[in-house]
Amino acid sequence: MAYLWYDGVSFFNEVNELDKKKHSFKQLLQALTDIHGVPGNEGPVREVMKKWLTPYADEIRTDRLGGLIARKGEKGPKVMLAGHLDEVGFLITRITEDGYLQFQTLGGWWSQVLPAQRVDVITRAGNILGVVGSKAPHVMSLEERKKGTPLEKLYIDIGVESKEEAEQLGVRPGDTVVPISPFTEMGNSNRWLAKAMDNRFGCAAVVEVMAQLAEKELPNQLFSVGTVMEEVGRRGAHTATAVVKPDVAIAVDVGIASDTPGMGNLGSECVLGKGPTLVLYDGGHVPHQGLVDLVRKVAETENIPFQYEWIQRGATDASHIHIHDIGVPTVTLGIPARYIHSHASIIDKRDAEMLNRWLVAIVQRLDQETVNALY
Repeated sequence: MAYLWYDGVSFFNEVNELDKKKHSFKQLLQALTDIHGVPGNEGPVREVMKKWLTPYADEIRTDRLGGLIARKGEKGPKVMLAGHLDEVGFLITRITEDGYLQFQTLGGWWSQVLPAQRVDVITRAGNILGVVGSKAPHVMSLEERKKGTPLEKLYIDIGVESKEEAEQLGVRPGDTVVPISPFTEMGNSNRWLAKAMDNRFGCAAVVEVMAQLAEKELPNQLFSVGTVMEEVGRRGAHTATAVVKPDVAIAVDVGIASDTPGMGNLGSECVLGKGPTLVLYDGGHVPHQGLVDLVRKVAETENIPFQYEWIQRGATDASHIHIHDIGVPTVTLGIPARYIHSHASIIDKRDAEMLNRWLVAIVQRLDQETVNALY
């Protein structure tokens, strides 16, 4: 029997009975994080994001890889806010004769966060519950315990007895696999836990900005974008940017919180609840300094506390957006998140609220004169 999982579109339809202009950011983020969509398979997430954007956008279209592009406004400089639709997950590569599933990672994973975790295997016949197989410690050598299990030796157990039984359930190579971890408000109601905060949070933020500006007259054209395949090389940033042709851009993504035991000295110290983040450097992007100065000035004017982040390895969609055509002044803004690229990440809703307010204030200031002054 297929394992039934949360349907973000149905969740939207329930919310649709309400006044969507009064939706909560929590509802929006839950709808986006609970739906599944690994790189190259973002369709279900795109549909949820599209439904939430529809009341506020003048036009919604896609690029040819599936990136979602919503526009508000007809005149003025083009301002692009981009989150990415995809989440880290897995791709089935082989079914063994005993019915176990071997897989390829989609995005960066550390093998030690995987054993004994529940997953959804997404097949043409429906979703099937699985668990990442792990060896009992009783039969591990001391050396194995120290090193852990490498990714290539892990497998997924869907509880069948043969390859034939797995195929009868609809499993085939190329099917995708996603962690099971529903959105949860924790004991401290400011803390929200879910899979795919990286980067459904960014998608939720760019929807929220357009929603908050729905009744406002803008000095620009606002594009709220959900890109595809960020986790496998930021590929969708190329195609979405080619459609928008922005004059200025902000990539919205989560950063790495350093406020948990064992994190050590990361250089940048980003703490949950202390405000959104401004990325000064990552492995693919040095931000435009004129735009950095502008977003800092807006934060100071609006009394929005923020934190600096720099990332030596890894990059955001900004890495590809900023080199489009003759160049696009670009910066990455986000919030800290704990345990990204695992089954469950934690963010703080106060950081989210402050970031949304920051983004709204920035967009409202980006008139033609201000944008021209950046170059």
